[in-house]
Amino acid sequence: MQICQNTSPGHGPVGEVSAVRPSFAIDRTELYIDGEWRPAGGGKTFAVIDPTTEEAIARIAEGTVEDVELGVNAAYRAFESASWGGLSGHERGKILWRVGDLFLKYGEELAYLQAKEMGRLLRDSMGVDVPHLANMFHYYAGWASKIEGAVKQTTKGLHTYTLREPLGVVAAITPFNFPLILSISKFAPALAAGNTIVHKPASATPLSALKVAQLMAEAGVPPGVFNVVPGPGGTVGHALTTHPLVEKVAITGSTASGIRVVSDSAPTLKHLTMELGGKSANIIFADADLERATQTAYDGMFYNKGEICYAGSRMLVERPVYEEVVERVRSRAEATRPGDPLDPASDMGPIANQGEYTKVLRYMETGKQEGARLVAGGKAYDIGTGKGFFVEPTVFADTTDAMTIVREETFGPILSVMPFDTFDAAIALANGNQYGLAAGVHTRDLKKAHRAAARLKAGTVWVNTYGHFDPAGPFGGYKMSGYGREQGWEALEFYLQTKTVWVDLTD
Repeated sequence: MQICQNTSPGHGPVGEVSAVRPSFAIDRTELYIDGEWRPAGGGKTFAVIDPTTEEAIARIAEGTVEDVELGVNAAYRAFESASWGGLSGHERGKILWRVGDLFLKYGEELAYLQAKEMGRLLRDSMGVDVPHLANMFHYYAGWASKIEGAVKQTTKGLHTYTLREPLGVVAAITPFNFPLILSISKFAPALAAGNTIVHKPASATPLSALKVAQLMAEAGVPPGVFNVVPGPGGTVGHALTTHPLVEKVAITGSTASGIRVVSDSAPTLKHLTMELGGKSANIIFADADLERATQTAYDGMFYNKGEICYAGSRMLVERPVYEEVVERVRSRAEATRPGDPLDPASDMGPIANQGEYTKVLRYMETGKQEGARLVAGGKAYDIGTGKGFFVEPTVFADTTDAMTIVREETFGPILSVMPFDTFDAAIALANGNQYGLAAGVHTRDLKKAHRAAARLKAGTVWVNTYGHFDPAGPFGGYKMSGYGREQGWEALEFYLQTKTVWVDLTD
């Protein structure tokens, strides 16, 4: 599964999207707790804004501390009861497989909701997200029956063995940029391991989360096993990360958000998986296939409007081919057409919300002020409606490590390009950042590629590609990009704990 599909003009992904723009009713706006839909305890709601039109498309129940209490208690009861905790791995696996099938059945509706709530291209959701979501649940459905301990050879006369047991209640806190993929990468292994969940989606993207709750119920997930409580991070998020019955917090978000979670959860010593910020380097050596490398690196930056934690936002290019690569990237950026995410002809949707839009524009201005050479873009974009949080794909060349746009995660379509002269210089530039989520290497020399992969301080290194994912492949960061892993059997390790049993067999 390649998440960074080739979305540059002429390289669209493979989703089957009708020329007729779809429309679905938004039928659930309440909290989902203990198998029931209910209003928020305080009666408050908040608006979901379509970033394409800047109009409110729904009002969602805004959870309170009391609602979190209800959700956590429901999850705890479900964990302790036979309804989930008492099911065999085979039984859990069958339910999870059905969930995966339902993601395929309702794929177009899920894709539509993402397009409306955060501007993700419909064709990318259909061609990439939906199959990946189904694969994720099908993959972990198989693992549910394969969680096992081991017999240990210890002291004579003692029978010693280990049990692998679920943690309990998991708080899943997810961001706005990939609302479905980044949620399911937590839900699937957590449920396969036998845990229960309370989900706090980003306030900008609760619609797809509430649809997932409907699919969970339809698949036969028992009441209380999966709960959704939208609301502000300072209220709902804080209540989850401090609740004594929550055993684990799994979060994808900014590094600042991760630091707050560590602090909030410390008094109760919660287990943590944190996939945080990134400022990934994409290294292009002079011996690379420049057409392929440039296309891949461009897509690795501008896919999903650059709202990607692993975006290759620092392009490092060996000096002999530097200007050629800059020109190739400029050409691609100027050919990229922002537009309505429901329109199959659009190459890039709007920035997800007003706050992020303002921040991205500020970074563009900062790049200009700090002396980077503006090659393409650099300002807001009007698709012809006078509405929407659209910006131009932006390329800055001749950047340095001292510049803000190189040091900080811009989380938008802003690419910084800088030259290097030697292999060691490239590695030093790539590693000279507080983040370590991912990196890319482009070269025809496989020895060089393996040497680079070994020295790069990043949780994922892509060689002559970028953005490939599969449920079997673990993903997570080094340094300030967090810790723990999602996907693969490795993710299960972070939703399980080990119990050692000693039995005296002597007379």
